Amino acid sequence: MLGPIFSLVRPALHALDAEQAHDATIAALKWLPLPPAPADAPCLRVRAFGLDFPNPVGIAAGFDKNAEVPDALMRLGCGFSEIGTVTPLPQQGNPRPRLFRLSRDEAVINRFGFNNQGHAAVLQRLQARHHRGGLVGVNIGANKDATDRTADYVSGIKTFMAVADYFVVNISSPNTPALRDLQHEAALDDLLGRVVTERDAGAEHFGRRPVLLKIAPDLGLNDLDHLVLIARKHRIDGMIVTNTTLSRPATLQEKTLMTEMGGLSGKPLFALSTRVLAETYQRVEGQFPLIGVGGIDSAEAAIAKIEAGASLIQLYSALVYHGPALVGAIKQGLTSHIMAQGMTHVGQMVGRSNADWTAQPFPIS
Repeated sequence: MLGPIFSLVRPALHALDAEQAHDATIAALKWLPLPPAPADAPCLRVRAFGLDFPNPVGIAAGFDKNAEVPDALMRLGCGFSEIGTVTPLPQQGNPRPRLFRLSRDEAVINRFGFNNQGHAAVLQRLQARHHRGGLVGVNIGANKDATDRTADYVSGIKTFMAVADYFVVNISSPNTPALRDLQHEAALDDLLGRVVTERDAGAEHFGRRPVLLKIAPDLGLNDLDHLVLIARKHRIDGMIVTNTTLSRPATLQEKTLMTEMGGLSGKPLFALSTRVLAETYQRVEGQFPLIGVGGIDSAEAAIAKIEAGASLIQLYSALVYHGPALVGAIKQGLTSHIMAQGMTHVGQMVGRSNADWTAQPFPIS
């Protein structure tokens, strides 16, 4: 049913400015009387970060910045939802237009700049829905004008300890000036130390909340080495690989739009993000699971991402072009693949083709 409906409304949505279309989608999800999603096949269950996921397909941060529709997303069949990025104070972000569809490339460029309603408003929504269950992660960030950005991340941990199923430390958005500097060795060491200390301080009252680190795809392998070493030193619970890229592949067809400033996501990001995922998987050496993000637009892409090293996956940009039925199509494709390969659960797929990905020259475009 979702596929035919999206086919009907897609021309109208794509006639709108990209951000207006996104706002209309959020509004529709808030009011549509969606039925509960059908139960997932047992083979899709995932245990990761100490949490039980009904299936490995989640929604990436950026789609539901202000925690307006996490329950609707799970009624569409998602195994989990990640809200944010949320900063302590409300923030308007960068001037519009700041979201662009590269339709021929099935890609998106954004330069939002962490626009969100702030901790207080988002906390109120998460408190109101917390009794409903379902796994909701909180992606935390720093205000653009913060004098101590690390303190903003610590504030995010403290604010949402009672309502977050997991946290994501987002230091990889390209749209907040100098934010990616926090990926540098000394800054990251300090940041993760303070964040984990705050998490541990709240664990006695709220239980231990997993802390994940979200990284950029625009890293050299030496930088990735240092980043993973610091993540392992602080015993974080996982990593999300990757955020959007500042690079512009030569294969892009939308030659005018590709010059817009901001992070590129969608289909053209798939190869780069999956290669960085595979490299991260090798360096992590099984110490914690990974969430794979970037260019997943089909069951085949989801399978490749998991076999490169992801225990869970997240979607966003592909929904612009394929609609919400993509979630069910990916789950069905994963189930069929598991059965065809004689496996019993999706975890047996993780990392199966990792060596194939890391054998290729690096970097790739």
